[in-house]
Amino acid sequence: MKTTGHPLDVGAPDPERKNSPILDDDSYSEEDLTFDFEPETGVCYFNDKAYRVGDYVCSGNELLHCEERGVWVKRGPCRPT
Repeated sequence: MKTTGHPLDVGAPDPERKNSPILDDDSYSEEDLTFDFEPETGVCYFNDKAYRVGDYVCSGNELLHCEERGVWVKRGPCRPT
């Protein structure tokens, strides 16, 4: 992913494909990861595609950030290009 400009628009998550959990920014904590999910290290998945920790993507109007343990965290709205 580019480090400048608008994050990649990845569309909506497809429930038939591999997706990492998407958590709200204000509620993200280690306790949120107690469900049946085997956390990855270093990658987040969105519709079967792997993204590195630190990458940002836009899903609809939500800006998502790939965090440690392989989860997406909502970071606010995506800005139009």
